[in-house]
Amino acid sequence: QVQLVESGGGLVQPGGSLKLSCTVSGSFFRINDMGWYRRTPGKPRDFIAVIPSGGSAHYADSVKGRFSISRDDSKNTVYLQMNNLKSEDTAVYYCNVRLLEAAGIDYEDTYWGQGTQVTVSS
Repeated sequence: QVQLVESGGGLVQPGGSLKLSCTVSGSFFRINDMGWYRRTPGKPRDFIAVIPSGGSAHYADSVKGRFSISRDDSKNTVYLQMNNLKSEDTAVYYCNVRLLEAAGIDYEDTYWGQGTQVTVSS
């Protein structure tokens, strides 16, 4: 059973910073992509950033230059450093991973974290 546990959300003033973490636990062979999405009420979940295993990160235009994604494969953890936060960044943030559950399996399984609230307000 694979589980994703997120932390780091909270209330921050505009222009402030937060760092989210998401740790993957359970039984699996290899984690491929690790990423972050966010959702605001009444809207679908939006892509924020992704970092492939051994690859370069990609970002949504709305967060380029302000957010930075990184991963520590020794800890099965992905991070999202959020700087210069704006009120429109207020949302529930979800981590997402695509992994191989066993060696020799070609298809990936996708898992989501439980979500962590980020509120940007003065």
